[in-house]
Amino acid sequence: MRENTSLDKEYWEQRYRQNQTQWDAGQITPPLKAYVDQLTQKSIRILVPGGGNGHEAEYLHQNGFSNVYLLDFAAEPLRQFQERVPSFPAQHLLHQDFFELTEQPFDLVLEQTFFCALPREVRPSYARQMFQLLKPGGKLVGVLFSEEFEQEGPPFGGSPFEYQAYFEPYFQFRTFEPCTNSHPRRQGRELFMVLERRERPQFIA
Repeated sequence: MRENTSLDKEYWEQRYRQNQTQWDAGQITPPLKAYVDQLTQKSIRILVPGGGNGHEAEYLHQNGFSNVYLLDFAAEPLRQFQERVPSFPAQHLLHQDFFELTEQPFDLVLEQTFFCALPREVRPSYARQMFQLLKPGGKLVGVLFSEEFEQEGPPFGGSPFEYQAYFEPYFQFRTFEPCTNSHPRRQGRELFMVLERRERPQFIA
């Protein structure tokens, strides 16, 4: 599939109905687990966007985080998640478009496979929307692919230089480096990022 092909709700619904989720690791990935395990405030508001099967949200929920929200604009993965984790608050399952979300600001957003599902032309809007959804000082934490792919996506790859251009107006870069504890299938192919939201956007004239 090319980047200009419509990656609409029906496309993703079909992927989940047909179990075409090759990107799914089956559990929270090591970089995000390591980050979550050092968090001490269990009441912070956390968003997992484009969360699919929701392994990150499940891990957070099981470890006592009480304000976790899982978002996907495909209904099927949310339905499967609710069946698998019935104790997760149903009102925290957000079936809507990430770019139309207007929830109260979050303290933390965890990025895992959502960014790489978006065509390049949408990536500037992703960075801007993350700025809108986070509190000042809030953090966007996750992994991004650090290479281009020869095959047609999704997923779509990219370069650190490209990603910096999207995020620098909105975020301070606290960590942005090759990931040392990736899932075995992704070793040497990921960046780990901890980005802190600026008070206001900074654009170069």
